[in-house]
Amino acid sequence: MKLGNQSWKFSNVYLQSVGTAVGPKEAEGPFGDQFDVTYQNLHCDEDNWELAERKLLEDAVNNCLKKKGMTQDQVDVFVAGDLLNQIVSATYNARTNQIPFLGVFGACSSSMESLAVASSLVEGKFVNYAIAGVSSHNATAERQFRYPTEYGGQKPGTATATVTGAGAALIGREVSDIRISAATIGKVVDWGIKDPFDMGSAMAPAAADTLAAHFSDLAVKPTDYDLIVTGDLSSVGSPILRELLLEKGFDITNNHNDCGLMIYRPDQKEVFAGGSGCACSAVVTYGHLIDLLRKGMYNKILVTATGCLHSPVMIQQKESMPAIAHAVVFERVGGVS
Repeated sequence: MKLGNQSWKFSNVYLQSVGTAVGPKEAEGPFGDQFDVTYQNLHCDEDNWELAERKLLEDAVNNCLKKKGMTQDQVDVFVAGDLLNQIVSATYNARTNQIPFLGVFGACSSSMESLAVASSLVEGKFVNYAIAGVSSHNATAERQFRYPTEYGGQKPGTATATVTGAGAALIGREVSDIRISAATIGKVVDWGIKDPFDMGSAMAPAAADTLAAHFSDLAVKPTDYDLIVTGDLSSVGSPILRELLLEKGFDITNNHNDCGLMIYRPDQKEVFAGGSGCACSAVVTYGHLIDLLRKGMYNKILVTATGCLHSPVMIQQKESMPAIAHAVVFERVGGVS
């Protein structure tokens, strides 16, 4: 059912399993031992960066299915996206797995966008099982949006490091220990930021807009959540978000964190202001936070994935960078193992 202006409430959507795969820098981070597949080289044993990203998503989906003991032909829809032109990582995976496919693009917000869309299809009984998946790769993103890594261009401290990884979630109506109870669909917000090395500043207003809508639509307070995480606002965008929400009357100071700040260790090299990319919120959520929910360390969390919707052409034409954020609620179901 719809709540307020931008939110959906789900009654019968449960997380069945998750799968994750990451590259070497993410494997060296604080959650390295919690991911299903880790690679020690950026090529992920493939011939080029794009094939490597494709392999990461394939690994995430396969591990997701393996944990549930299901095969690809038992899944009704594959909702997926990535950062590359024509979402080719998702598309080429769909070519291989032959699951009916819905491609989505919300830049780095695609992790929760894909999950929200998949959840609505399960809730509406249009499908029995759905997989939501995303991927990103540091070198593919650099090649498309900035400069190839071989160029060795210098970056300012406001830049972020695109996470090399992929995450997938299998959902269905079969009752499990984690329920997906709501989603808030964001609006495109543009505050005129034009610096592609400062996406945190560009995305923070969109995150604030979506979170404020979520609290209003569902008539909840920030303190109703054990944890509120954003996607990849980094050390630049996170304080801006908290300030903007305080101006709107919402205080998330004590229970907010950012996946871009969680994925890497503070002393890791070349992570700049933190992590970004579709996989940033996906691997932190599916690889780390879901485990904490299952262990009872959290009971209810709100994941708000953020995305910067610019393209290289728009930047070259001196356009600003619009942004969006999508939020999904995960709840632990008591008494279910």
